Amino acid sequence: MQYRTLGRTGVQVSALALGAMNFGPIGRTTQDEATAIVDAALEGGVNLIDTADHYGGGESETMVGRAIAGRRDDVVLATKAGLPMGEERGHRGGSRRWLVTALEGSLRRLGVDHVDLYQIHRWDPATADEETLSALTDLRRAGKIRYFGSSTFPAYRIVQAQWAAREHHLGRYATEQPGYSVLQRGAEAHVLPVAQEYGLGVLVWSPLASGWLSGAVREGREVTTNRSRFMPARFDVSVPSNRAKLAAVERLAGVAGQAGLTMIQLALGFVTAHPAVTSALIGPRTPEHLRSQLAAADVVLSGDVLDAVDAIVAPGLDLAPQEKHDTPPSLLDPSLRRSR
Repeated sequence: MQYRTLGRTGVQVSALALGAMNFGPIGRTTQDEATAIVDAALEGGVNLIDTADHYGGGESETMVGRAIAGRRDDVVLATKAGLPMGEERGHRGGSRRWLVTALEGSLRRLGVDHVDLYQIHRWDPATADEETLSALTDLRRAGKIRYFGSSTFPAYRIVQAQWAAREHHLGRYATEQPGYSVLQRGAEAHVLPVAQEYGLGVLVWSPLASGWLSGAVREGREVTTNRSRFMPARFDVSVPSNRAKLAAVERLAGVAGQAGLTMIQLALGFVTAHPAVTSALIGPRTPEHLRSQLAAADVVLSGDVLDAVDAIVAPGLDLAPQEKHDTPPSLLDPSLRRSR
């Protein structure tokens, strides 16, 4: 396993980190399976585990807490807040009121007195940066979090938050967690350069593109990835963007085969090759999935292989831009781009 420094924190983390979104109802992973996955991940050199209060309505955090009981100090523990927790209007977002409450809930479910990294799951346009940063700074001073970061922020919001931290003399985000894969390379155009500019640690989610790069999606085969169960539109090959992804996957499979690599090794080796990336978050549902992903832990792709990937999916290109989660609100809500 390779280890890298998480931004400017000085914390050493594994190049592959364990994402726990599949623990619980999303991946239908049981507690015994989750514990086995955590056991094998730690044995394989993984030392960062990432979850969120939103995953399974808190069930993922509960399962992670049980799995790491008795070995808290062996884990760099990260969680997130901001996405809805139930139907109550105020149980979401980046306000001080909600973040203080949300963190207490996360600590209780995880069975710990602090988390190492607390991340804002999505930018909240209803809350000023200084409001969120002030709350996070106070939570850090109280010893309940060690560092805080952002997740899936557009590049301009990362810059704005860094400016607000300096302007108001507050703590700043130490990390960013963007979506990034061979098939979704838009982060290379803006987010990753901004993260490098500000010295942020970068934890990449969905490096296997929801299973498209795991070997589970191939021409002429039935789709077997779990994500197709609740996101069928993303695997409907009659959709033009999905046809483009499938064509790219077939060509990438050829590159992987010629290099003596699995598709998973190619995909994870690609994202961890970017100098801005600290860790790639893997989200196995079973111990078998974990083993196939840990096989990429020490993969270093040659320049020829990276060039071949660039020839299939151009740098900075998203093959399915409609699937991104950092679209500015004004592009989604017509009322925000029309004068009243």
